[in-house]
Amino acid sequence: MLPRSEALTIARDRGLDLVEISPDAKPPVAKVVDWGKYNYQKTKQQNKNKKAAKALEMKQMRFGLKIGDHDLDIKMGKVRKFLEAGHKVKITIFYRGRELAHRDIGFKLADRVINDIFGDTIIVDQAPQFAGRQLNFVIRSNPRSHSNAKTEDA
Repeated sequence: MLPRSEALTIARDRGLDLVEISPDAKPPVAKVVDWGKYNYQKTKQQNKNKKAAKALEMKQMRFGLKIGDHDLDIKMGKVRKFLEAGHKVKITIFYRGRELAHRDIGFKLADRVINDIFGDTIIVDQAPQFAGRQLNFVIRSNPRSHSNAKTEDA
């Protein structure tokens, strides 16, 4: 453990910089380094970490209020594939013309999608909300349900 003045003198003699690494530690930790090189390495590591992080995309599925059972099954199959890939899915139920008088039908359809079709395999990030001429809600995969499914298969 060196006093600050000695560390600065050593850094100047070597033509380097004194960089505080951990200011919260008791006593604070500092290094004698070339600042340009240190900063470059730090930035390079941050960029590498960004690339490694998986960017979750928001997928969207839209359907009308009068969708048939088979069509709904087809669309929910696509939604299931999005969820398995790790994406969040925004589901939009749109209303046309006089259908706006029957908002409750859209909420029943949303409830059917959330509870009957997916059950506990999903988490609802955004509850069904009516906005303009459409009903929107956001779902994502429930990680616990995948681990249970894997153990049951084994």
